[in-house]
Amino acid sequence: MTLSTDTIDGMTVVTLSGDIDGKTAPEVQQHLLPLIEDNNALVLDMSNVNYMSSAGLRVMLLLYRQAASQDSQLALAGLSEEVEDVMAATGFLDFFTVASDVPSGIAKLKASA
Repeated sequence: MTLSTDTIDGMTVVTLSGDIDGKTAPEVQQHLLPLIEDNNALVLDMSNVNYMSSAGLRVMLLLYRQAASQDSQLALAGLSEEVEDVMAATGFLDFFTVASDVPSGIAKLKASA
């Protein structure tokens, strides 16, 4: 798993590459949780994530709860069909703003701000 953080149009964008599973989920959590701040917006570029285990879903739920408690916004961009299917089946997609790509994610968060 590799994670890189950029600022695009004033928003924090984190690009994740690799699988989010029991081995990598703690690293993802450790990297992302500190980025959620009061009234902040965070876009996760998931276009290079092809697999997410239950451990990855737990991290996503934790991120959602952290963002909700701090009035922050969180968008998932570029979900693969497999990851989107898993998140839809578990009801997790309802918690997030979902976009086809990073620019769309940024636009959706700005529109809802």
